[in-house]
Amino acid sequence: MHTHDVIGVGVGPFNLGLAALLHPIPEIDALFLEARPEFAWHPGMLLDGATVQTPFLADLVTLADPTHPLSYLAYLKAVGRLYPFYIREDFHPLRAEFDAYCRWAAAQLPALRFGREVREVVHDGDAYVVRTGTGEAFRGRRLVLGTGTPPWVPEPARGLEHLHNAHYLRNRAALLAHDTITVVGSGQSAAEIYRDLLGRVDGQAVHWVTRSPRFFPLEYTKLTLEMTSPDYVDHFHALPPATRDRLVADQKNLYKGISADVIDGIFDLLYEKSVAGPVRTRLLTNTAVTGVDTHDGGHTLHLHHAELDRKATLETGGLVLATGYRHAVPAFLDGVRDRLRLDDHGRFDVRRDYSVDVRGDEVYVQNAELHTHGFVAPDLGMAAYRNSSIIRALLGREHYPVEKSIAFQEFGVAS
Repeated sequence: MHTHDVIGVGVGPFNLGLAALLHPIPEIDALFLEARPEFAWHPGMLLDGATVQTPFLADLVTLADPTHPLSYLAYLKAVGRLYPFYIREDFHPLRAEFDAYCRWAAAQLPALRFGREVREVVHDGDAYVVRTGTGEAFRGRRLVLGTGTPPWVPEPARGLEHLHNAHYLRNRAALLAHDTITVVGSGQSAAEIYRDLLGRVDGQAVHWVTRSPRFFPLEYTKLTLEMTSPDYVDHFHALPPATRDRLVADQKNLYKGISADVIDGIFDLLYEKSVAGPVRTRLLTNTAVTGVDTHDGGHTLHLHHAELDRKATLETGGLVLATGYRHAVPAFLDGVRDRLRLDDHGRFDVRRDYSVDVRGDEVYVQNAELHTHGFVAPDLGMAAYRNSSIIRALLGREHYPVEKSIAFQEFGVAS
């Protein structure tokens, strides 16, 4: 069996970026396996007008190599859209166009294999053997896990995973057939779906329930953005695990907030609709969903208002659970768990260089290190940096410059 230098499991934007950056490096024989039949980036959320929350420079390759032929600007030039993008004067790409860009890049990378769902990983004493649902087996000395974060629903809504916003576009027509639709969630996805439904309803009621105390915006000031840097990752990773967990919980507005233009657009739409009379909508903050009863007419939501400590119910026909995503160690790794570092909570114990194996040079992760590296883990803007670091580990030398310090501010104790 042929042995690859590295096998990537999962092809989302992060491992796609790694494949793109490895493509010009002949010393590394890489293979990437993806369960889906083709590249797809949150297909249920490719809404009209929705934009990526990071600028176009946070593409697959540019922040590692601005001259790379698979940059976002190279894509726009190739499809004849560079001048319209220039005239548009908006650094944030449309989400659908960013997805199209990733598909364009994927089509040019022969190391990608789609339709290969990884079912099992074992170690034969010298290398990892990756077995897929197609009956194929692939052998690699190292692994890079980019399986993403699966949709998550809270305990009160277990069994309703099919109503998660990951499936929103598929469910939208059925939702609009109800007289009342409720969106549950606090972040960008909840806001975009609420806005999308509000703009489409014709007399139906649209409600939004969030346990957050307000519809908080994504913090996007420049000194705050300096926290998406190697400097802050160094600082965060060095903190005690309990402190890191507390910070992740406290920093949601740094990576889970709503874009200001979306919040303002929602208000403007509500104002516009209110000219004709009261809008059939309820915006409920400080309100947690503690239970969901499903019946023929729809759902009864059991609610609890945190500040008032009062309970209530809300009847709704349609329901969207924009409740986010959470990482879990994939079951296909059960055969090599003894080779992996896991913390007391069963999460990957990720080293600063993104390795998670006992040796420290065999298995690396993408976007599975929120608890060890901080809120930058899911940020597209740090993907090229992380991939440059992983490539340095794979090669034993620095191929793409890996930034060490870019921030004006200091995150540690003054010395």
